[in-house]
Amino acid sequence: MDLNQLIDGLILYVGLLVLLTFHEYAHAWMAWRCGDDTARLQGRCSLNPLVHIDPIGTVVLPLLMIFLPGAGRFLVGWAKPVPVNPYNLGHPRRDELLVAMAGPAMNVVLAVILLGLARVLTWTPWTAMTEFLMFLAYLSLLLCFFNLIPIPPLDGSYLLRHFTGMSHETYHKLAQYGFLILILVLQVPGVRSTLAGVTSFTWMLMARGWGLSA
Repeated sequence: MDLNQLIDGLILYVGLLVLLTFHEYAHAWMAWRCGDDTARLQGRCSLNPLVHIDPIGTVVLPLLMIFLPGAGRFLVGWAKPVPVNPYNLGHPRRDELLVAMAGPAMNVVLAVILLGLARVLTWTPWTAMTEFLMFLAYLSLLLCFFNLIPIPPLDGSYLLRHFTGMSHETYHKLAQYGFLILILVLQVPGVRSTLAGVTSFTWMLMARGWGLSA
């Protein structure tokens, strides 16, 4: 690996870290707005990446995907789950869903903003940044769909618990093995390609909406 590849990889990692930070901030902010200030009191309602870092999901897995050969455009990760006390929520069933979906929704918003910035840069001398911003938008959408997988600690697991009536106790027992299950699921043929396909299709529609060639 030469110096340019190392620098490009580190820049990409910083971009992923920013996207993950906004994702977790959205969870914490929504929980606070719904009446639970647990995350805010623990300093999680913040855009400081350090308070959201998970050693495996934010550091080890993404860096391996970036610097090991063959990763391609598939780069995912997760941050430390935001603590939520459902007993503090004004309307527990509804608010839990709002909190769970706040992260993926933030990723969609970020994708729209990043593509908009890329479009603006096409009218300036800094067009070299356009491709990078478009890829960050793609990455943000990939994180959105990745987080909808119904395996703890991902946001889709809260939807699964909600719609199956799973108890909090059962959910937390399952969550103890969530990281291992998730890593195994990502090795199943078709999982990565399906995520990448849905992401690419959505990204293409958004890019064309901004008048960008995708």
